Amino acid sequence: MNIHLVDGTYELFRGFYGPPPKKSPDGREVGATIGLLRSMLALISDSEVTHIACAFDHVIESFRNELYPGYKTGAGIDPDLLAQFSLAEEAVSALGIVIWPMVEFEADDAIATAAVRFKDQPDVDQVVICSPDKDLTQLVSGDHVVCWDRRRDITYNETAVVEKYGVPPASIPDWLALVGDSADGIPGIPTWGAKSAAELLSKYQHIEAIPDDITEWSISAGRARRLAENLAAHREQALLYRQLTTLRTDVPLAENVEDLEWRGAYEGLRKLCLELGASDIPERITRWISEP
Repeated sequence: MNIHLVDGTYELFRGFYGPPPKKSPDGREVGATIGLLRSMLALISDSEVTHIACAFDHVIESFRNELYPGYKTGAGIDPDLLAQFSLAEEAVSALGIVIWPMVEFEADDAIATAAVRFKDQPDVDQVVICSPDKDLTQLVSGDHVVCWDRRRDITYNETAVVEKYGVPPASIPDWLALVGDSADGIPGIPTWGAKSAAELLSKYQHIEAIPDDITEWSISAGRARRLAENLAAHREQALLYRQLTTLRTDVPLAENVEDLEWRGAYEGLRKLCLELGASDIPERITRWISEP
């Protein structure tokens, strides 16, 4: 079997900023939730998708905000989108998909925990992480754990990660720490770009293994000197950024592999879709189960 782990927050944002807005009969903006439901329905309609879970950022802030004040927050998120966070969780759960709404941790941490927990189960052929988020590529392992960008239908195995970023999955947190990640509020280290970080990390793998002696670096002396000076001046920050970009694998998830099997949608989804103004969605579902 394959395990599909979905980045629900990404899907919700895509549903909000992709299609035109849509109001429910009672006047609420619900387009992102409907878009998410349609996306999940398309996924489970694939006969190869049998075991699935969807992780959400129930709130944007997490333990990382305590470590670094500049880390991403909910500030600036459109109120119409923010208002759909809980509604989206309710809708996906009603569809019969296991959900993991994160408060202390982030959705990516839940996905990381599940990937590590389930990848070595005897019946699991592949763990498919449904997200284009570069943070999640650190979880990729050979062809056994892969990231799937559903929108572009691109699958990243370990070889593809190296081709795209220039470093193996284990070095992705270090690469992000040096280069920065504006989506998460991580500024990176001055003068360190994607190419410089990849050149050094492809050889030394982790920040602390990069030698102080720049004559050992495989780049020009002038460029190496600037990079080394900035890394030395910001080493503590670089290690903090790596801590922020390293996904946690100790989220207390209650489910086992069997719990992730999609058995059908709950009857309550019919009423919810009626309230959303999306009565066509239940018509496309062929399998229904009683409420838990």
